[in-house]
Amino acid sequence: MRTRTRTRSRSRPHLREVLGFAAAGLLAYAADLALFLWLRGPAGLDPLTAKALSFVAGCSVAYAGNALGTYRHTRGGPRRYAVFFGVNVAGALVQLLCILVSHHGLGFTSPRADAVSGAGIGMVFATALRFWGTRTLVFRGEGRVGSWTG
Repeated sequence: MRTRTRTRSRSRPHLREVLGFAAAGLLAYAADLALFLWLRGPAGLDPLTAKALSFVAGCSVAYAGNALGTYRHTRGGPRRYAVFFGVNVAGALVQLLCILVSHHGLGFTSPRADAVSGAGIGMVFATALRFWGTRTLVFRGEGRVGSWTG
């Protein structure tokens, strides 16, 4: 009985970290999507420029959410944001790689297949990479209680 209580109390900080990371990510995704749609529509920008600008805005929202929420006990700064941005670029490249493999390597060329490979499968791998990178490279264990390995 005592072991079960100890295990539960140890997992709560990890659950808070995952939920905080997910909340910041959802807000960033919403900001990215809303800005992209506005830039493509009323603002009339081309798709690549619109996506580049919305990606930077989404990264900024995610960084703010993590720095002020999930990892609020850490110090920020331009270097930390640059590493965070790099981790997010790596995540975007993972999504693009999934589309590349699916579309050109496996021959699944429909818009639905591209959506599944990029926004589905790619997003899962990219989110795992972003979570690992954010907690290991950007915020480096500061402000966390315990480790994931016990």
